[in-house]
Amino acid sequence: QFKLIVENPEKPIASGLQVKALVEYTPKRAEDLQDKLILLVDDDVVEIPLLGLVPYCRLEIESEIDFGEMIANNKLVTKEISIANHGSASGFFRISYDGVVLLNIKPSRGMVKPKSLRTIEVDICTDAPGVIKEMMKVELEGRGCTEVWIKGVVVEQVLKILGVSCGKVLKCINFGPLYFGTSKTEQINLYNESPECMDWVAVLEDNAIGGEMGTDLQGSTDAVLQDLNLKNRDVDVSTLFLCIPNQGTLLPYEKSLITLCFSPEDFEVNDSTLIQDYVLFLRFETVGERGGCLQTLTDGATASTRSHSRHVDLALMGSGFPVMLTFKPGTVINFKECYLGEQTQVVCTMKNESEFLPVTFSFRKTAHFNISPERGKLKKKSEKEVMFSFSPRQIGTFEMKQIIDIIGTGVDKNNVLKTKSFHQIYLTLLGVCKSKRKSVLFTINPGLTPLISNATGQFVARGTGQFSDTAPVAILKSTQTQIHTHRKNRNCKDDALIAFPNDRAASLRPSEWNKKYRTIFTKTERYNYVDPEFAYTASEQLLREEHKKYYADFISSLRQRRLEKEAVRQFYMYNNAVSIGIKPAEGLKSPNISITDFPKEKIKHKMLPLDDNCMLTSRKLAAIVSRSTNEGVWSWLSPMPSSSQEKEDCSLTLTHKQLHQIFIGPSTIDFGDVCVYSTTTKELHIINNLSVHIWIQIEIEVAELQETSPLSQVVPPLTKTHVPIVFEANTVAVFKRSFSYKINNQHVGHVLVVANALPVELELSTRELILSPVPGCLAGTEFRRTVRVCNRRNHPAGFTWRPVSADRRSAFTIKPTRGFVEAYSDLACEVVWHPGFNTPETGEFTLSVHKGNSINLKCSAKVRIH
Repeated sequence: QFKLIVENPEKPIASGLQVKALVEYTPKRAEDLQDKLILLVDDDVVEIPLLGLVPYCRLEIESEIDFGEMIANNKLVTKEISIANHGSASGFFRISYDGVVLLNIKPSRGMVKPKSLRTIEVDICTDAPGVIKEMMKVELEGRGCTEVWIKGVVVEQVLKILGVSCGKVLKCINFGPLYFGTSKTEQINLYNESPECMDWVAVLEDNAIGGEMGTDLQGSTDAVLQDLNLKNRDVDVSTLFLCIPNQGTLLPYEKSLITLCFSPEDFEVNDSTLIQDYVLFLRFETVGERGGCLQTLTDGATASTRSHSRHVDLALMGSGFPVMLTFKPGTVINFKECYLGEQTQVVCTMKNESEFLPVTFSFRKTAHFNISPERGKLKKKSEKEVMFSFSPRQIGTFEMKQIIDIIGTGVDKNNVLKTKSFHQIYLTLLGVCKSKRKSVLFTINPGLTPLISNATGQFVARGTGQFSDTAPVAILKSTQTQIHTHRKNRNCKDDALIAFPNDRAASLRPSEWNKKYRTIFTKTERYNYVDPEFAYTASEQLLREEHKKYYADFISSLRQRRLEKEAVRQFYMYNNAVSIGIKPAEGLKSPNISITDFPKEKIKHKMLPLDDNCMLTSRKLAAIVSRSTNEGVWSWLSPMPSSSQEKEDCSLTLTHKQLHQIFIGPSTIDFGDVCVYSTTTKELHIINNLSVHIWIQIEIEVAELQETSPLSQVVPPLTKTHVPIVFEANTVAVFKRSFSYKINNQHVGHVLVVANALPVELELSTRELILSPVPGCLAGTEFRRTVRVCNRRNHPAGFTWRPVSADRRSAFTIKPTRGFVEAYSDLACEVVWHPGFNTPETGEFTLSVHKGNSINLKCSAKVRIH
């Protein structure tokens, strides 16, 4: 098969010349050949090997596909494996697999071109946790059968609550006893023990079995049952327990520090000694597991449970105690009467009656009263003496309110723990201050007039001069007396001050230049000396007047602002439809109005957006779900946002808590057993519990679900709707595919569709039919009996009866011989045996289903011979 074409030279070849030889290879069959070419150079022999190779393929495939760790979240995970052809010819491959874990292997057979790769996609549905170790056989051309192992681990998406210090799993946190109005914080770690990111949200289970909402667990059973009628059951537990943060995202195997805060509030106003114990469950749920709330969604009822969601529960315990601080002799303290400048004291015993908590107190400052010590701390079941002192600074009767601040820790608006006054206790302090009576003794003036004397200067009151340190100047107006006034001074209208006859010391002091002094009797203007070294200059006097005016205007503006605020407050107080400011008459009582007295009207509720710090509770979720489902089902909505409000709402980025209030489900739609080429429809429910519009877009790439419509809807606030999911199978196989959806074109979710596509099949009520005569019938009468053909599947099935024996003399007949059986129904067929001479007593029919199965029916006649 090798051919040499050459012209051998007859003469020696000169240096620099060459001789060409051509070798042709013509294979006659697909086999590799080997030969050699002999070259004679003078006395040397050179052998040149010849190889003739046919084109062939050389296929290679990886021996293992490792999916790694996956989350059991009903998603389809796809991995690719390549078949490489390193040869010079195309190669054929075929993949066979008889397990149940691998869903799709595409393509399962085909050709690989030379020097190229062929990608094979392998799908796994992560619907159940477990270890995957499967083997598929790959038949490669030229290499035979090769085994490829599929490995992977499907794990649950687990949330764990760990202690910050110990690192162990926590099941319960006991905050212990706290005073009403105080707060206590505890910290935990929320751990994502899974290989994927997790969006989570915290929900308070305020209607769970075993929870307690302010029950005194230390009391007797009868007392607790009696208190249940008095308690306010509509307590918003989101104000009692705080979780900061209450939503977030955890990376794979990440820990997040969570702060829990317990702030008991005293909702009981009648009994100040009532203890309230709280036991609640805090649930950390995975955002997106919203299908569990739609377990039993029918036209008349909606289940709001979340049994299938991935979550972890943490029990929260805490007790609220009132401040029990007593005083002896009581809350009203009477002081003895005393005089100005004196002091009286009362010793009061302050006792902490609480058996569980100490109390820190602080007395506020009160005029005329002093307390020692002003602040302190009382241990549980201890007492302390406090000294109350009454030191009046003016004459009169005093009834003062003494405020005692109880100090504790609490959270502010920014949820920061601070020390504050959370409770006040009021005491009443009563005291009377009297003035001393002083007798004035008069003595004869020896002739020297003292600094202060009476009009005649004869008698002097001793002991009064110590209260005056300057010479007196009369402050009477000149127009208020006309005694001995000279005629020339009677018409003086200037506002001058009147001087006493013996106040010469006062007239010599520095005075203001614009003030005049006149004598007390004749009103004669008196000489007033102004010392220029001590008197104000004109500029200084103007500056003083400006300062006086500035402060006068400032005080006036404060007063005007206060009056305006009071006017606004009065306006809003009386400007309403309920109260018009009329005081009720004494003795009249308002009627007791129940909520049943109001007419039932369909009110459009406008939900306000939840605060970032406000937690979700199970009651709130149940309330908004029932409110949304009561709005009615919208069968057709706008496919795209059209109005400005819809466009604004549908462009919002929703938080985890808002996404948790949107229910799209069920998360797994199971069509069950369906027939090939049949059309089956199930509903995907959508409930919008938010106060804004949302835009739902469904993306379907599977051919079996292409008839689903509509794929885009704008759902109004507080509205429920549904999308019919249409399934139509073309091949007999187990179907598991998922399709995705988007909320506001941002947040992605998925739904798993499961079906078992089967061929059309009919069943018989019996495989053996015995025909016997009816008692009392005549000889020669036909034997009759019916057999039922049942169709337990969702597609009509056509059938044909054919006798197994080709003998036309069969005595058995069946009617109808062909027909259709509707889905989920049956059809009765009558079998008749015609008796005769030498007729066979047995027969057999075959039920052939169009594009389906075949069943044999054996018939026999039971003849009685007397």
